Amino acid sequence: MDNKIKIIVVDDHELFRKGVIMVLKRMDDVEVVGEASNGKDFLALLNSRHANMVFMDIKMPYMNGVEATIEATKRYPELKIIALSMFGEEEYLHKMINAGAKGFLLKNSSIDEIERAIYMVNEGKNCYSDDLLGYFTNKFIDVNPLDNDGVRLTKREIEVLSLVAQGLTNTEIADKLFISKRTVDGHKANLIQKTGSKNVVDLLIYAIKSNIVKI
Repeated sequence: MDNKIKIIVVDDHELFRKGVIMVLKRMDDVEVVGEASNGKDFLALLNSRHANMVFMDIKMPYMNGVEATIEATKRYPELKIIALSMFGEEEYLHKMINAGAKGFLLKNSSIDEIERAIYMVNEGKNCYSDDLLGYFTNKFIDVNPLDNDGVRLTKREIEVLSLVAQGLTNTEIADKLFISKRTVDGHKANLIQKTGSKNVVDLLIYAIKSNIVKI
């Protein structure tokens, strides 16, 4: 039985696309089953290829990655898509998440990051480039305390989340809110537990997706 992860690579820059394919072909449990230079060609290809996963560029001619992701996941809900982006294109992050992407990697990601993303997303988890944390802490700072997906955050948890999003350390948050660092640790642990997150990056992704934290 063939248990390989079957991947399609979609990117309009041929040199980069071929480079990603070269990396993927070195992985024993991965098989590249197709490639495309835009979303339109990808969707046509998808009809004839049995893929589990897609590496999807965002900015492409004819049909961009957001549009292609929406259509592809509509046709094949089990298809797992990892977005590929350049520095400076992080504003597309929330669009790709809402479109159905399960991962978001910057194009300068290491081979180890690419491999980690494949395995995590294949297991049903989300995965985002470590370098995106800086973008989160600088951009996502406007907080809206809404009840999302049955998760109710307390006023204090909302305050802590807002300060985490601004890039403050636990000590700085404690000083700003006139509470102990240990209390801040407790609030962050509660936030991660309530939202089903594994770390601060996952927590901020949840906050963005749920409109608790907005651009």
